[in-house]
Amino acid sequence: MTKIHITELVLRDGHQSILATRMRTEDMLPILSKLDSAGFWSLEAWGGATFDACVRFLREDPWARLKTLRKHLPNSRIQMLLRGQNLLGYRHYPDDVVRAFVQKSADNGVDVFRVFDAMNDLRNLRVSIEAVKKSGKHAEGTICYTTSPVHNIPHFVALAKELESMGCDTIAIKDMAGLLTPYTTAELVKVIKAAVKMPIHLHSHATSGLSAMSFLKGVENGATMLDTCNSALGEGASHSSTESIVAALQGTEYDTGLNLAQLQEITAYFREVRKKYWQFESDFTGVDTRVLVNQVPGGMISNLSNQLKEQGSLNRMDEVLAEIPRVREDLGFPPLVTPTSQIVGTQAVLNVLTGGRYKSVTTEVKHYLQGFYGKAPGPVNQAVQSLAIGSADVITCRPADLLEPELDKLRNEIESLAKSEEDVLTYAMFPDLARTFFQERAAGTLKPEPLLTKEAMQAGGQRYAPNEFKITLHGETYHINLTGSGQSGENQRPFYVSVDGVNEEVFVETLSEVEVGSSGNGSSRAKKTNAEGNSSKRPRPAHQGHVTTAMPGAIVEVMVEIGKKVKAGDPVLVIEAMKMENEVQAPVTGTVIGVFVAKGDTVTPDESLIEIQPE
Repeated sequence: MTKIHITELVLRDGHQSILATRMRTEDMLPILSKLDSAGFWSLEAWGGATFDACVRFLREDPWARLKTLRKHLPNSRIQMLLRGQNLLGYRHYPDDVVRAFVQKSADNGVDVFRVFDAMNDLRNLRVSIEAVKKSGKHAEGTICYTTSPVHNIPHFVALAKELESMGCDTIAIKDMAGLLTPYTTAELVKVIKAAVKMPIHLHSHATSGLSAMSFLKGVENGATMLDTCNSALGEGASHSSTESIVAALQGTEYDTGLNLAQLQEITAYFREVRKKYWQFESDFTGVDTRVLVNQVPGGMISNLSNQLKEQGSLNRMDEVLAEIPRVREDLGFPPLVTPTSQIVGTQAVLNVLTGGRYKSVTTEVKHYLQGFYGKAPGPVNQAVQSLAIGSADVITCRPADLLEPELDKLRNEIESLAKSEEDVLTYAMFPDLARTFFQERAAGTLKPEPLLTKEAMQAGGQRYAPNEFKITLHGETYHINLTGSGQSGENQRPFYVSVDGVNEEVFVETLSEVEVGSSGNGSSRAKKTNAEGNSSKRPRPAHQGHVTTAMPGAIVEVMVEIGKKVKAGDPVLVIEAMKMENEVQAPVTGTVIGVFVAKGDTVTPDESLIEIQPE
């Protein structure tokens, strides 16, 4: 009898795929004892986008979450998703940072490390796998499954053999978008099983509606481990329902040994929890066979939807989904999984929103085309590469070989705020976010993003404004369209609106608040703002020397000052949008005569950030 082992994903990939990774630790705690006693082979509960979301949105310490999970899951293997040399960030890290991160993850409770590289460039897995083995933990080498003219079964078998030679304990076939079909799964598993001795672990999103059928064919051909998600957060962009797979295999030679009644108690809990996060639900988390073409992974689609919504551009999602395969082909058919999914997805968004393909090229696309993420699976578009990086050299070695050790440097930079080595590693992942997080932690002002309640809205106490409406003032009627909003400052938040087709920015300053369910006379006033926060708005782009951004975002770095001479194409700003950094170049050659932004400012496409006097 071949028992099938189940890895439950509800604590990580489930809410990453369905709820934009927003589930808080407090909502995991009450159900952990039942998850711990259910008999899963492992619980995937850390890594992936959870680290970023904890710091960026939930204002939780991700290391504290891991320690808490470890305490409340004494009988379970805790599994994490690790991006090889990218760890949990969006760039390659030096080997000393990789080794330290793996060791601290193991020390704090991770038992199983699923290690992958977005390019399937196995040079980028070697150090992290070595570190996992040194820590005495389970190393699961991973093949990112995708389809393209350069990906085939012999290619994947060769990867499996190399992962076995690295000393991996198991091998995962990671189908992050739901591209596996049943008979392809059967052939792939059968051939890999004949080539290696490691147990085979199948991971497939349900987006295309094919994952359960693919799992059955995989099991019949030798796979012994399956990833599933509790049905309360399963199916669609998430994964095959745990209960359904358990029921399908019950009483057969592949019985999982899990108890359906116990699993349904867990389902009842998460079904209620999901309601709390309704604002992060999207229209793009159900079955969508378009994924077989656009290949957008389940963990990305809900986040992409949320990011477009924040920019007032959700209506352009179909255009973005159509552009993603074109960008992917230009970049040599990388598998779409973090960080390449973000790299390709963000560039596709820029191509759509700026009105021209590669009119603006992200910093990450430039780095990708220079080889800083590894070797592209297929040939890249030479015209795009030339446009993005010009005559810059393309590296051919393992990217991390070019990186100097930086752990000591990071310790020194954050010494005044870091309380532990874990804090230093958080800073390594997201320097600016971490610094702000530590400052707010020290001040006792950490607050998660607010959760809106449907009940209050239905009761009439808390109201939500429409995105599009008309205002009549002094007999004149104006058509208003809310196109986006920026990050809240203290009692203030910018909103970007279109008034009769003319783009405007208003800054809403709260003077008092209305309690939910009350009839108080709260008031607010709107004003315009500039980089210094006064009532003077940044200038409108009026001539060729005005520097603008392609999409709303936050200023990461200002690279020029008044009086500096620049050439057309020189970088003058770095802006972060959709978690990706993007260099903004000078549109003309000339002298900088105005700088209207500072690091940390929220900006929009409808304002001038820098002014250059053309020569």
